[in-house]
Amino acid sequence: MTKTVGLLALILSALIFGFFYAWVCSTMWGLDRLDPATAIAAMNAMNGSVRNGVFAPAFFGTAPALLVAAIVARHNRPAALLFGLAAVTYALLGVGITASVNAPMNAELARTAIPDDPAQAQQIWTAYSSRWQTWNQIRALGSGLAFILAALGFARLK
Repeated sequence: MTKTVGLLALILSALIFGFFYAWVCSTMWGLDRLDPATAIAAMNAMNGSVRNGVFAPAFFGTAPALLVAAIVARHNRPAALLFGLAAVTYALLGVGITASVNAPMNAELARTAIPDDPAQAQQIWTAYSSRWQTWNQIRALGSGLAFILAALGFARLK
């Protein structure tokens, strides 16, 4: 049971890290190469589509799964501590940053009318993209750290 729960937590951690990482190394760079009005429209479409049953388990389930793994591994203090630390790390740097920075930025972008003036669209996109990417890089690093901690915890399970 402990290994099964630990494996589930590890897999969810890997999935969410990969999700954030993909935005770092391809998605945002690709959007930055588009016409700014197109980039705004594409970002709004992606943000609208991400709220789905495939994404939800990784985003919302990772911290609880890591916490459950810590609890079921309580007989193995090093593993439990690693899973617990992974849970806190992801909750703060993954969910916390998303809820307090990236999601509000996404909502604000969605409420912004896409201007016909290319210079205005460029100004909106540049301000959004640079700030959004900075915070996404932090949450990618945080979720990557949570994954590493979960992997170390899983490796310590008997």
